[in-house]
Amino acid sequence: MLQAEKKQELIQKFAVHEGDTGSVEVQVALLTDRITALTAHLKANKHDHTTRRALLRLTARRRKFLSYLDRNDHARYSELVSQLGMRR
Repeated sequence: MLQAEKKQELIQKFAVHEGDTGSVEVQVALLTDRITALTAHLKANKHDHTTRRALLRLTARRRKFLSYLDRNDHARYSELVSQLGMRR
């Protein structure tokens, strides 16, 4: 899991308004950080299939959030993707 300090930093950076912890931007940022950590873990532990399955679930969840944001507000979607450095 994320360290509490890093999680708070991501929430503050991507929050839409004060006290925001559930907006799509915040959720995608937190998922992206977890995905990055799991990807690094899997590079060192190639046979960890349970973690690989969890990684697939997280990427699918992030993809759903991004699709929702793209449908409803493409400008916010484009900004988020560029801030996170995603290839999408």
